[in-house]
Amino acid sequence: MSQTLPKLPVLSRVVPMLSLIAAAVAVDQVIKWLVETRLPFNELMPVVPMFALYRTWNEGIAFSLLGGLPDTALLVLTGLVILFVLYLWWRTPPGRGIAHFGYALIIGGALGNLVDRAIYGHVVDYILFHTESWSFAVFNLADAFISIGAGLIVLDEVIATLAERRNRT
Repeated sequence: MSQTLPKLPVLSRVVPMLSLIAAAVAVDQVIKWLVETRLPFNELMPVVPMFALYRTWNEGIAFSLLGGLPDTALLVLTGLVILFVLYLWWRTPPGRGIAHFGYALIIGGALGNLVDRAIYGHVVDYILFHTESWSFAVFNLADAFISIGAGLIVLDEVIATLAERRNRT
């Protein structure tokens, strides 16, 4: 009698994970190319109230942190973060699809910004939420992928913890 292996959730397998990462990087890079070739630099382009496009460059990492570090240090740091997230993906049980999706978004976002830094020495930012008296840091789609991915991992942990508590009672 032959046994069939249990089917693994999609994002716990390597090819779908790499496909999602590649798609995230591709979309991020296409949008950044459009921003770099079509938007004026450091000029507010209102889209709707409280949302504008504002092309600028980020010399640091997320939200301009560590802007004083040399590019090589930022590239190495980003590479280490990507390796750590890959390790977490590998160690996370296959049934935790929300976490796997989050890891893919984080890696895709980090790679999108890594490409910018490696090619240009800075990251292209263009999304601005603001009011007349306040504005959020200018960011890009890769940053959004990283933030959403982190949120999904936290959500997955909450769901897993609640399920574990429910199973204990």
